[in-house]
Amino acid sequence: MLKTTIWIIVAIIAIFGLFAWSAKLQNSDPNVVTTRGIHWHPELHIFVDGEEQEIPANIGIGAVHNPIHTHDDSNKGLIHMEFGGRVTKNQVKLKEFFKIWGKDMMSDFGEFEKMTVNGKESTELGDYSMQHEDVINLYYTSATQNKIK
Repeated sequence: MLKTTIWIIVAIIAIFGLFAWSAKLQNSDPNVVTTRGIHWHPELHIFVDGEEQEIPANIGIGAVHNPIHTHDDSNKGLIHMEFGGRVTKNQVKLKEFFKIWGKDMMSDFGEFEKMTVNGKESTELGDYSMQHEDVINLYYTSATQNKIK
């Protein structure tokens, strides 16, 4: 009976140890943004020939509510990112928003010129992992503008 009790205690300690070790591995993964969920609001502004384009409301809202979406405040360029639990950098990449929107960020707005994040030029493009309160600007030249040059 004493041996059985000792084995049960050892098994319980081992199980708790495995859970603690697993949590530590998750926290040390550089691809993990958080394990507690996020509610972030980056801004996205798209300019074609210097004119800002409106980002439609309700992107990602439908039968399935996507964690990355817009509401009726999208004319301000606000993207809502509402994830529960574990969130990875891949889930919050700019290209994920464009995939949900059904747009190709490199061709659907004209010829891509540059991207800035918080006022600094960035070359990450779709691979940029959006952060809370980022201001992301994408600049394009339209096909007609290209023909004039």
